[in-house]
Amino acid sequence: MIRREQSRNFFISVFIIAVAFLSGDVKAQAQETELISDYELTLDEALKIAVANSPQVKRALLSVDDADELVKIAYSEIYPEISSSINYTRNFEIPVNFVPGEFFGGAPGTLVPVAFGTDNNWQGGFTASQTLFRGETIVGLSSATVFKTVQKENLRAASQQVITQTRIAYYSVLAALEQFRLQETQIKRLEQNLKENEARQRAGLVDEYAVLSLRVQLSNQRPQLIEAEYAVDEAYRMLKITMGLPLKLEFEVLGNLNEFDILESNSENDANQHIYSVDQMNPYTFQKDGLDSAGLEETRGDLRILDASLALNEREITATKSRFLPSLTATYNLQWTAAEPDEPTFFENSARFQTLGINLSLPLFQGFKRVADVQRVQIARKDLQEQKRATMLMAQNEVASASEDLNRAFETAEARKVALQQANEGYTRAQKRLENGLGSQLELTDAEVQVRQAEVNYALMVYEYLTAKAEYDLATGKVPYVDTEIEE
Repeated sequence: MIRREQSRNFFISVFIIAVAFLSGDVKAQAQETELISDYELTLDEALKIAVANSPQVKRALLSVDDADELVKIAYSEIYPEISSSINYTRNFEIPVNFVPGEFFGGAPGTLVPVAFGTDNNWQGGFTASQTLFRGETIVGLSSATVFKTVQKENLRAASQQVITQTRIAYYSVLAALEQFRLQETQIKRLEQNLKENEARQRAGLVDEYAVLSLRVQLSNQRPQLIEAEYAVDEAYRMLKITMGLPLKLEFEVLGNLNEFDILESNSENDANQHIYSVDQMNPYTFQKDGLDSAGLEETRGDLRILDASLALNEREITATKSRFLPSLTATYNLQWTAAEPDEPTFFENSARFQTLGINLSLPLFQGFKRVADVQRVQIARKDLQEQKRATMLMAQNEVASASEDLNRAFETAEARKVALQQANEGYTRAQKRLENGLGSQLELTDAEVQVRQAEVNYALMVYEYLTAKAEYDLATGKVPYVDTEIEE
């Protein structure tokens, strides 16, 4: 309940800060940044925020909305089209036509001007047309629905990409923080050793060279600490960009790579439990031999997009072939007409008429355009099939590569853990030997280097495992929060 309330406060804070940045309210920025500066962001919260803020996902949602409108446009082709019009003409001078004079008893060969028309003329009415049969219209209805399916698959694929990128960015922050922590620990060890050796030097137990050697090591380590600090800042910026958050927004990620055991499915450390929960949404089983890539066509986003595109192409082929068929339309007209002399009285003398027409159109020859159009859409289908074949090979390779990375992590995890324990034990013994006058500063330095290397190797192994697991989930098309949910 407390976590839920904290999450709600965080989302509210994010919204207020975004408004503050847009409005230029510096005071509000400072207040809200201070409000959440100590907030610890979990992985599942980061994923939800990333999906909510991602421009890529929002654009995919707009494409789905646009597809809905295209479906409406497609259905409008089968509805009748009704239009109305009205026209008024005022003749200031009645139009005159010349007719042969003999019509009115005149001499042959003469022309007599005769005025035809009235001062005022009105005409108006309604026209309705209905397509009774048109091949492209019928096929277009199903094509619009399939096109919407393509856009939905694009949305799913975009969500998968954003979640995977956020997971990797989150793990990168943890790796950078671990590197920074190790550098701090290394400097603290050196500072403590330097302090103790300076005391031994004053007591005459060690010479000046041992103290100088520690000072050189400490001087070499301080720049690495500064570099590690900048690496943390850069990792946080990349995470904020991936999540679509302002770069000035401050928060801390929750997790500790050196306390993460990839051989376990749960953590005794609450700081890592949220990482385990996301990681176990799509459990991975160690499999040294054989790779089961079945089902990728049903789960992979890019393959599902290509399947939907092939279905859309089939309807495009049918629609193109339907251009060889006749089209049948019906037209109905209801019109009123009126004519009056002198001042208008608006339809006092009017007449009405109605017409119904049926039009059958059969294109006999339009060059070779229609044949070429059919060939082009069939070529496009073959191209999509080749794309799908290449994508399937790439998908199998991505699954295999991610599986190999996961297997490598599983196979080396125990050895890395044992090496870390042994390095810590060796450092403790070297320190005691030096304190008792049985060892040397060189032994302690070597032991310290081994501890640092073991810690770096273990953290790097965990980072590589988590990154490979995110890539494996994407490669198999089973991405958390898109295709799987946390089991309560």
